[in-house]
Amino acid sequence: MTNSRIAAVDVGNDAVKANFGKLESSLYIPNVIARDLEDRPVIGIEDLDEKDPLDNLHIRVHSPALKENNAIYRVGNLATKTTNSTELDPGSYKSEEDQTLIMLFASLAIDAVEGKNAQSAKNNVVEANYTLGTGLPLREVKEGKDVGYRSQLLGSVHQVEFLVTPKYQGMKVNIKFDEVKVYPEGFAAYINLVMDNDLNIINKELIDKQILIQDIGGLSTDIAVIRNRNVDDDKAQGFNLGVSESLEMIRDEILTKHGVELDSRRDVVDIITRNNDRHHIMVKGSRTNVHDITDRILLELAKKQYRYLRNVWQKNSQSEICYFVGGGSAVLKEYIKTLNNKLDGFNIEFFEDENESIWMMANAYYKLISDFIRKNSKPAGKENKKEEQKTASSK
Repeated sequence: MTNSRIAAVDVGNDAVKANFGKLESSLYIPNVIARDLEDRPVIGIEDLDEKDPLDNLHIRVHSPALKENNAIYRVGNLATKTTNSTELDPGSYKSEEDQTLIMLFASLAIDAVEGKNAQSAKNNVVEANYTLGTGLPLREVKEGKDVGYRSQLLGSVHQVEFLVTPKYQGMKVNIKFDEVKVYPEGFAAYINLVMDNDLNIINKELIDKQILIQDIGGLSTDIAVIRNRNVDDDKAQGFNLGVSESLEMIRDEILTKHGVELDSRRDVVDIITRNNDRHHIMVKGSRTNVHDITDRILLELAKKQYRYLRNVWQKNSQSEICYFVGGGSAVLKEYIKTLNNKLDGFNIEFFEDENESIWMMANAYYKLISDFIRKNSKPAGKENKKEEQKTASSK
C-alpha cells in the first residue's frame, strides 16, 4: 500500500463527491453522463487549454467491469448541455449501473492527472494506484451487492482516456485498486457524526445512545438504527424512494407551465436550496415564482419520508434522536420540520450547513478508509504483541 493513494468517493445520485490523499484535494462532479457516438467537435479548439477541465470532461472508458466497454462519454457539466444526457433512474441499483463506475473512474482519473502521478507519466500514460473507500445504499449491502461491486473493481486495470478535455487531451490513466472497502451509507453517516478527520471521538454523548439516521438520497432512502455503536442490520431499513423522481416532476412541470427547460436535476436542487431568489426562475428575462410547483411536489414527498420515519421509530421506540443527512435532506428540510411540528414532534435534527450534509458520506468514507489503512500498516511486531495481549486477556 506504500504507493497507493487514498480515495474516498461518494457516487451520489446528484453528484460525485470525492476526497483524495491527505485531504489535500477534493472533487465535485454532477452525476450526469451523455454517450458520444463519435468524437465531439470543438468550437475554438485553440482556446481549449484555457477552459476548466471539470466543465469539459470528455473521456473514453475501458474496463472489464463495464457492460458497455470502450465507450465515449461527456461527463458532469458538459453532459448537462446535451440532449441525450442520462441520470440514474429511480428503481435502479447503484452497484449495477455503468454510470456509477464511469463517474467513479472519471473522478479518480482527474485526481491522477492533476496530482504527483502525472509527473511520472510515460508516453502520456499515468499509472495510478488507489486504496478506495466508497459506499452503497443499505438495501444493496443487505442484499450482498457490495461483494460483486468490490470484486469488479479489484484485480483489473480500468483505463480512462481524456479526449477533447482541456489540459489533459490525449492523456490516459490506468487505474488499479490495492484495496476497496464498500461501506453501508447509514453506518458511514454515524462515523461522521462521532469522529473527526484524525479519528478522534468528537460526540461522546452519541456513542452509547440509540439513534436513527435517515439518509435521503436521489434514488433511495436508508434509515440506519445505531445501537451499541453498530448498525442493527435487522432493524435498519432501505426504501426505494429518493428525491430524483420529484425533481424530475418539478422539471417537467416548469417546462409545461413556463416553457423553460432546465438542464438537469442539479438545476432544480439549486432553485430549491440557494440563498437568494429561492423557488424563482427566469422566464423570458423576468423573475418568476415557481413556489406553487415546488411546494406541492416536495410536500408530497416529505409526507412519504415522514411516514418512513414514523414507522421505523415505532419499531424502535427507545431511539433518542434521528439525524437527517444526504442531499435529499437538504431539499426537504423545511417541509419535514413543518410536518414534525404539526404531528409527532420527534426529536429530529438537520445540519444547518447544507454543504456538511452533502459532503457527509465522502468525509465518512475518508475517515473509515484512513482508519483501515492505519490499522493495517502497523509493524508486524506490534500486531503480534496486540494479539498476545488479546489472547492473554481472554483467558
